Amino acid sequence: MLSFADFLQDLGNPILSFLPKALLIAVMSSIVCGVIGCHVVLRGMAFIGDAVAHAVFPGLAVAFVLQGSLVLGGMVAGVLTAVLVALFSQNRRLKEDSVIGLFFVAAFALGIVIISRAPGYAGSLQSFLFGSITGIPDSDVVVVAVAGAALLAVALLLHKELVAVSLDRETARAAGLPVFALDLVLYVMVTVAVVVSVQVIGNILVLALLVTPAATARLLTDRLPLMMLLAPVVGGASAFVGVYLSWAVDLPTGGTIVLVATVAFLLAWLLAPRHGLLARSRGRANRRPERAAEEAREADEPALV
Repeated sequence: MLSFADFLQDLGNPILSFLPKALLIAVMSSIVCGVIGCHVVLRGMAFIGDAVAHAVFPGLAVAFVLQGSLVLGGMVAGVLTAVLVALFSQNRRLKEDSVIGLFFVAAFALGIVIISRAPGYAGSLQSFLFGSITGIPDSDVVVVAVAGAALLAVALLLHKELVAVSLDRETARAAGLPVFALDLVLYVMVTVAVVVSVQVIGNILVLALLVTPAATARLLTDRLPLMMLLAPVVGGASAFVGVYLSWAVDLPTGGTIVLVATVAFLLAWLLAPRHGLLARSRGRANRRPERAAEEAREADEPALV
């Protein structure tokens, strides 16, 4: 296994110029997904994140066939699909999950049809689905950095409004907030977060970056601002460790990042100071003697007539 010192040395090797670019994009996308993922977890909209991950696929396929920017192609397709989902979801006869399911299946099918017309179909499809760290151009690094910074700025500016809609839509609507517009903004934010992550971690596994770090942070704190700080830290650390392990042991990058994030979640589920399994078990054990003493006192007291 490659040592961590050797990994750091490889990061500075000009021959391996793709490695620091992959690490940079993995960490940046994990940080962005960590912040946006907090809203995904709060609203219980993991299915929407999965839908968006599939919806960007035709844009990626078109960009690949035309030899354009995968990031820009995915953003265009994802934003278009997000707008369609938000519009069609306004019809009360159709539930939101039905509309989402319809559009993401159609978009994914369209992407498969488009990319099947390109040379090297099987290899291209595999890199889209599972990620690839070897072919990230410098221009995409710039696009991801700019898009990620813009996304974090929007999330900061609309933080209170997005949280209000996530916690109670009807109350937010009664308070005069533009719920439809905020839904649309959140769909677009999820789309951008997915697109900036898909090249390293792949189309199938990208949902894990949205959900797993945010769910881990949710176990560690009851305060939303701290949750939104912890989630990108967990995501960024998982990306760094995942890229190192994938390079050191020759493992798939996307899958390794997801597994590292999953291990972090399991540790939080077990060891979190208030909501972990061990803390809750100790709490129940401490309450039993108190409850027993209370029941004994009640038994000694005369019955009230």
